[in-house]
Amino acid sequence: MVATTLLAPAAQAAVAPYGTDDAGGFRNVLPPGATGTDNVLELAAFTATGTRPAHWADQQPLYENLLYASPTLTHDQIADSFKDATFGVKAGDAERTYSPRAGVTIVRDKGYGVPHVYGDTRADVEFGAGYVGAEDRLFLMDVLRHTARAQLSSFVGGTPGDRAMDRTQWALAPYTEADLQKQLDLAPQIYGATGRQMVTDLGDYVAGINAYIAAARTDPTKMPGEYAAFNQQVADWKPTDVIATASLIGGIFGKGGGNELRSALAMQSFEDRFGVKKGRRAWSDFRSKNDPEAPTTVLERRFPYETASAFSKRGLALPDRGSVTFTPVAAPVSRAAVRSDTTSFGSALAKQTLNPPHASNWEMISKKWSATGHAIGVLGPQVGYYVPQILMEEDLHGPGFDARGASFPGVNLMVQLGHGRDYAWSATTADTDNVDTFAEVLCQDDVHYRYKGQCLPMEKLERTNSYGPSVGAQDSPSGSETLTAYRTVHGIVYARGTVKGKKVAFALARTTYFHEADSAIGFFCLNDPACVKDPASFRRAVGNINFGFNWGYVDADHTAYQQSGWYPERAKGTSPDFPVLGTGAYDWKGFNPDLHTQTVLSNAERPHALDQPYTVSWNGKQAKGWAAADDVYYWGTLQRQQMIQAPLKRQIALGKKITVEQLVQSMEEPATQDIRGLYDAPVAIKAMGKVSDPALQAAIATLQGWRAKGAHRRDLDKDGVYDDDAAVTLMDAWWPKLVQAEFGPALGAKTMDALHTMVPFDAELDPGSSPSAPAFSTGWYGFVNKDLRQLLHPKTVKGRWSRTYCGGGNRKRCAAALQQSLKDALAVSKAQLYGRGDCASNAQASCFDMNRSTIASAVSLPPFPFQNRPTFQQVVEVAQKLPR
Repeated sequence: MVATTLLAPAAQAAVAPYGTDDAGGFRNVLPPGATGTDNVLELAAFTATGTRPAHWADQQPLYENLLYASPTLTHDQIADSFKDATFGVKAGDAERTYSPRAGVTIVRDKGYGVPHVYGDTRADVEFGAGYVGAEDRLFLMDVLRHTARAQLSSFVGGTPGDRAMDRTQWALAPYTEADLQKQLDLAPQIYGATGRQMVTDLGDYVAGINAYIAAARTDPTKMPGEYAAFNQQVADWKPTDVIATASLIGGIFGKGGGNELRSALAMQSFEDRFGVKKGRRAWSDFRSKNDPEAPTTVLERRFPYETASAFSKRGLALPDRGSVTFTPVAAPVSRAAVRSDTTSFGSALAKQTLNPPHASNWEMISKKWSATGHAIGVLGPQVGYYVPQILMEEDLHGPGFDARGASFPGVNLMVQLGHGRDYAWSATTADTDNVDTFAEVLCQDDVHYRYKGQCLPMEKLERTNSYGPSVGAQDSPSGSETLTAYRTVHGIVYARGTVKGKKVAFALARTTYFHEADSAIGFFCLNDPACVKDPASFRRAVGNINFGFNWGYVDADHTAYQQSGWYPERAKGTSPDFPVLGTGAYDWKGFNPDLHTQTVLSNAERPHALDQPYTVSWNGKQAKGWAAADDVYYWGTLQRQQMIQAPLKRQIALGKKITVEQLVQSMEEPATQDIRGLYDAPVAIKAMGKVSDPALQAAIATLQGWRAKGAHRRDLDKDGVYDDDAAVTLMDAWWPKLVQAEFGPALGAKTMDALHTMVPFDAELDPGSSPSAPAFSTGWYGFVNKDLRQLLHPKTVKGRWSRTYCGGGNRKRCAAALQQSLKDALAVSKAQLYGRGDCASNAQASCFDMNRSTIASAVSLPPFPFQNRPTFQQVVEVAQKLPR
């Protein structure tokens, strides 16, 4: 057992002075705070008086109050919303210095309690990272490792959301313990010495976690109070726990595609509506695979990917109509019950998996266009809001490490998003296609399939969970259930049906399956000053990350962008949009079912850029020619990214350089803007033509006045009601009616429903939705915009659709339909829009939109005003390059 007393100073690792090997110019914020462990005494104090542990929520005010500084933010005010993120701790600012073992020193700063870890050896740094991870997030880490194994309900209780998340995870990554161990065993086999080092690092990291657990078992002040509350005992960690957690994180944030079957069903509904030829053309309109009007991160260069036709015949496995049955791993939990379960951890993670709230963004300005004379950036990932936060901050120093930033607890072996000595980096989810559907042709019975001339058995994977009522929801049920998945050489079966009369099972193949831990190789390089020195070495580093992300990099002289991910080279002549036969003849190039590897695109083939005037990513399209994944129908003419790009483009067009505070505002202003009010409402109003009804005239004036002020959803005077509440409410009421009026008559109910399955009208305000913050990512925003512009000014539309849908292309019919939809919206009450859940007694848009944290602790935080911005965020204005 590791001693819990402080070791003599001689045994401690040397602590470098504040700012050592740091070029300066780094700030960040990670709400609510660094602390995420509350012992039984702290839990009792919170229950009695509302007092939270130190550093539990001290970054929350910084994060929230940026809202009120914009749009008049000054450079000096940046320090009010982003804390100093320089390496180390200033003299006299150490709150606590301790050494959990010889060779490791941890310093906590007084300001925010961030752990600064120093190690004499690489093993010491990893041990320290594991120790502080457990110290700050032990119970959350336990929740994550149980969630990763689809055992969340057995750990925290049987709420609908927790049980639904178990189903989601078992359908995505149903690993046995042998499977998890196989990932460890494969690493040295595939990567040689690098793989062996990764396994060694993981063992040292786990030793640090277990050292804290050992200390907590004998010291109640170190043990999270939630274990007693949930009547659970903490178990030691194993390396496979880290692999499991990596599979959870990567499965949520680093994948794209896999919806080929539902996309095919949607396409067939278009055929049924318009006939085969016209139906396929109409489906292609909405597919938005390569819309020439779509904003892109790469401004000029093309990066063609998935150029084959959706209807390529080779191996095409379109399902027979009416034959498809989706096969969940267990009886589905009631959707209404899951929707109403707004507080459970599982409910929030399931939503993050299926429809992420908000989204990450980063924006960078080149040296040439920066007012500082050096490249600048505002960078951050959006992972949702949790208490404690599902990210944690750490500052790591020792052989192979000089980095500070954020990481996911349970896999925080290194800084995953942050800065090195003189550079910073961050990521947005790429949503690019690394998951495909193969149609396995059945033989013998329903659990055997034909592959390369053999009739193979599917592997049956089962997980049995027993659960009782949740501590947070005593009315949740007790019981047990078995989750069952079937696995083929390609992946997990999720549906069954027939193709040309033959029985098939549809299975998901993911390039990162059995390789979720491999990305550690790239992340380690990002932390190592000897590995990353400039844009070229940065690109090589992220080239070793197999999850699909858009990576931004900034140093004093350069900005760079590189997309990471294992994107397969598909069999020649096969469809990238629909299921393909899994008989073996149409496998990915180089597919090895034993090693779970395949040939993937190189770094050079994936989108990248260097020193563009501005470089922006908000989970949008990467480059022209880079096709949207089969589950991404919304990379069309209108994306949120335009709201960030617009002020930067205007400034550069005027020949004006951009300040850091302007760059912060270019992120923060769109964080409260409504994309519909900004871009869709004006063109819809124009399409209405002449309006004579006084009530409609007044409504139009309200929307136009709102748009002229930026179409914000914010309450700057803090009176509890949005500053433009009438317009916001009207827009929310009008939107679903506008969409239905514009497209419903042309598409018909069946096709509308099929398309709505692929893309919700608006993710947050679909009927029956619980209060949630709007993301303005997945919605019909571009559909509405393009169709109406095509009606009004067809010659100005690039990539014109095969038909105009509003009014069947007749301007008078379209105008009448839109006017009636706005008139109907005026009759919708606030109670109908917002009066449910937390807002049942406060039916206001400002209540409905609030950012609500998922509580993974007994210590909670109230909701806070809506901002659609990253969870963790850096402001970077580096002024020098350091010698290596």
